[in-house]
Amino acid sequence: MVDTRTAPYGLFLLRVALGLMWLSHGLMKVFIFTVPGFAGFLTNKLGLPGFLAIPFIAAEVIGGLLLIGGVYARQVAILLIPVMLGALNYHLPNGWVFSAAGGGWEYPAFLVVASLVVALAGEGAFAVKPAALIPGGRRALA
Repeated sequence: MVDTRTAPYGLFLLRVALGLMWLSHGLMKVFIFTVPGFAGFLTNKLGLPGFLAIPFIAAEVIGGLLLIGGVYARQVAILLIPVMLGALNYHLPNGWVFSAAGGGWEYPAFLVVASLVVALAGEGAFAVKPAALIPGGRRALA
């Protein structure tokens, strides 16, 4: 059973923590790996065009900020899932623990699940732009 008095605050905490994780993922690519370094990784390790570095970084940074603010959080969470599924796919062969050589897959998997929870359960309290209501008082994804 869902406690409707406290659930919005739990979802708020999850949404902000998830947004911070997405934001830090994007900023790590800018300040630690560097944009050219991440572009090289995409090309050399994943076989993707290096120009995708900017859209991936932008998705993570902008998506993280939107999640933190609660601006269309449900939709943003859904749109970010394919980005992290790509990371999950890369890390699968490395094993479970993220501290393993090359990084494990549990962290990307957790971010996918947390994104799904926000998409399914809602943005929680203090959202700047929550999802629209549909008849019956429920929130719609669009």
